Amino acid sequence: METAGGDRAPERLRSTASWLITHTATHAGRLVAEAFAGIGARRYHYALLSALDEFGPASQAALGRRCGIDRSDVVAAINELAADGFVVRSPDPADRRRNVITVTEAGLRQLERGYRAVEAVQDELLAPLSAGERRELVRLLRLVYDGVS
Repeated sequence: METAGGDRAPERLRSTASWLITHTATHAGRLVAEAFAGIGARRYHYALLSALDEFGPASQAALGRRCGIDRSDVVAAINELAADGFVVRSPDPADRRRNVITVTEAGLRQLERGYRAVEAVQDELLAPLSAGERRELVRLLRLVYDGVS
């Protein structure tokens, strides 16, 4: 990876996993943000819709914990998703002070659009790798992620 000025970064940096992960993640984040903007979404929307699809209805607090999103950011993202008809809020029958969030059919369609956008980004980001290398990279990154989360 070259720096913004077109110069190659020093080998000392390029041989450090944390530097490589940080700079690759920054680039990946830009690609994902651009792809989501193209479908009128954001990263948090995709994460929340993914969690709702996989695990079912949940409280805002549970969604935030599951997706690693700050409570105030969850509220804002849920507000946006609800305004677009992608989720509905309903009182939790077990605790009326809490809302349960449920994904709608429109939300599942948006999730599918998001999935296609993310897949296109994976293809662009990981173009230098073979299919096997991609699987191995994801496997190794999951090991690191699981070790720190």
